[in-house]
Amino acid sequence: MFIDEAKAEMIFNEYRQYIFRTALLLTKSRSLADDITQETFIILLSKYDTYDPERPIKPWIYTITMNVAKTILKKQKILKYFSYFSDESSHDRVDSVEEHFLKSDDIQEIWKIVNSLSWKSKEVIILHFYSGLTLKECSHVLGIPLGTAKSRLHTALQQLRRLELKGKFDFTKAGLYEER
Repeated sequence: MFIDEAKAEMIFNEYRQYIFRTALLLTKSRSLADDITQETFIILLSKYDTYDPERPIKPWIYTITMNVAKTILKKQKILKYFSYFSDESSHDRVDSVEEHFLKSDDIQEIWKIVNSLSWKSKEVIILHFYSGLTLKECSHVLGIPLGTAKSRLHTALQQLRRLELKGKFDFTKAGLYEER
């Protein structure tokens, strides 16, 4: 199935900011988020013939985004390990991703904590809460059974609750649930 220019443009306009923001949350780097966004669309357009139009397109796009992000982050780790580049890329780093997209200092703190979680925990939280995917869509994007997606989300939320109990942050203060 060939994708026509109008359809490609429509998909690009509809999903580019969302993919960029997701990549930015994962990497905290504008240039890496740009790279991930561009690479995602290159793959999306070149492999559009593999897309099943009977299924929703959003989970398919995010599967590509997450795979591209993992690949690019692995490359970054290798580059960092060999120290071929100086660490002067700090001007590119985003001190606080949330600063750009979220206004509340408390919400910023939560995203900072989420970014400290393992990759598996972080990706399920970002897909479910930030990207708004259902757990079924998350499981499809991640290529895991629904039960595993539920388990990962449960584990991630437990980790966040443990951090809250240790006083790292306060869900109530951030407005995520009511004070009792």
